[in-house]
Parts: sequence; structure tokens; C-alpha cells
Amino acid sequence: MSEAGQGAGQLQNYSVDQAAGAVVLVLGAVASLLLVIWQSKCHCKMNLCYIFQCERRPPSEEEMKGLKDQFTKNEKKEDEILEKEDEILEKVVVDEQLIPQGQGSTGESPKKEKEVIDLDQGA
Repeated sequence: MSEAGQGAGQLQNYSVDQAAGAVVLVLGAVASLLLVIWQSKCHCKMNLCYIFQCERRPPSEEEMKGLKDQFTKNEKKEDEILEKEDEILEKVVVDEQLIPQGQGSTGESPKKEKEVIDLDQGA
């Protein structure tokens, strides 16, 4: 019982890189929690030791209308881009049909059939 009591409450000897990893994990967890709170649509206030104070409010009706207008503009631009891509693809297909079948893209001439010579005929 005395052996178990002596080791209780003592930390093991950790290296610097293990301690740094633990600190990074803790800070990452806290930062992700703050990010979830900050991106929520509820009203919230953050206070970091009275040094840094932030307040997040949900977007107003005017801001939401502006975001909706921006979204519809982006959709229209995306539709225009897709239409242009379709036109370009149609041109490419038409141009490929105009290329003669015998020649490839490297400009090689069509392959000639090889002549077979029977050497046993002459003997």
C-alpha cells in the first residue's frame, strides 16, 4: 500500500514536445468551442480577461436581404459560366469531327499495310 501511495499524484517526466502537444490540443479545443459560439445565430458576448471584449448579434433584416441579393447574383453568374462551358464543349466536339480519321494529333501519316514476303517460294 505504501508503494501505491507514493506514486499517486505525481506526474511523469514529459518531454518538451509532449508538453507542447498537450498545450496545442487544449488551445485547439477552446478555440473550436469559441468558433462554434461565435458562428451561432444567437446574441453572445465574449470577454477575455477584460482585455478583449466582443459582441455578436444575429444579422438584421436588411443584412439578410443583402445576403439574399448577393446569393442570387452569384447564382446568375454561375449559370452564365455553365452556359459558356457548354458552348465551348459543343465547339470542341464539332472541331474533333472535322479532323481526318487517319491522322492523329501528332501529324503522323496513316499506317501502311506491311507486305508479307514468303521466302520459301524462291527456293
